[in-house]
Amino acid sequence: MAGSAVSRRTLWGFIGPAILVLAAVGIVPLVYAVYTSLHYFNLTNLKDQEFIWFANYAHVLTDDTFWAAMGRTFILLVTALPIQIALGLMIALLLHRPGLTFLKTITRLGLVLPMATTYAVVGLLGQVMFNIKYGVVNQMLGWVGIAPIDWIGDPDNAFVLVIFWDVWQWTPFCALILLAGLTTVPDEIEEAARLETKSWWTVLRHIQLPYLVPGLVAIMILRTADTLKLFDMVFTLTRGGPGNATEFISLLIQRTGFRSFDQGVASAQAVVLLAITVVLSQIYIRIFYREGP
Repeated sequence: MAGSAVSRRTLWGFIGPAILVLAAVGIVPLVYAVYTSLHYFNLTNLKDQEFIWFANYAHVLTDDTFWAAMGRTFILLVTALPIQIALGLMIALLLHRPGLTFLKTITRLGLVLPMATTYAVVGLLGQVMFNIKYGVVNQMLGWVGIAPIDWIGDPDNAFVLVIFWDVWQWTPFCALILLAGLTTVPDEIEEAARLETKSWWTVLRHIQLPYLVPGLVAIMILRTADTLKLFDMVFTLTRGGPGNATEFISLLIQRTGFRSFDQGVASAQAVVLLAITVVLSQIYIRIFYREGP
């Protein structure tokens, strides 16, 4: 019995700090956000924090501005994510081919750089590169006789720029995850399939793809969550403009909470966003996930 008690104390000694950190950075803020969303909570009048039940949620769910921001966010998601997966799969298949070991090592190291760069720095880099006056992109276009393009000041161009910049940063992530999935394919099965057919599509569809499904689901869940809460890169690149062309849901929440000072409504928006993320994740798992061959 004494040994069992010691084992339990040892176990809690190892996992206790992790649980405390998880509670401090995850559970407590979530509980506080739910609490705030059920109150009238305006930073200009902290003394009046009336409990108003689900009035903030009713306001959010009937707010055209909220759904317009969600619409822009979903357009970004359904545009950028398939491109990232397609390009990532192409890169993974190229790196999976035998030979060129040194070149593959250099390429893998290069793929890490965009992911290792923080969102804010990526946004600032894009702002400098695509500046209409002194950006290097417009300078290069000028070399071939193309007039400068207003990448950031034009609503359509700014939206396309956000998509392009998000694809640039996170395609390497998709490539590395899919490359890891390809390494789990048994060599003998893959070699036998290549002897049977010269079609790369047949090998991909029937041999490699079943091993890639868990990685694809992980990519879809993680990138969906990241895209729905994308803030830093867009804020530093376009600040949600011009107008509201790139005001995605995370920027709307920031504007509601820290410019309009309505913390109650902003918390309700955040909770609704969390619920949408969880629902999408469950849909991905139910539709796509397989245990493998």
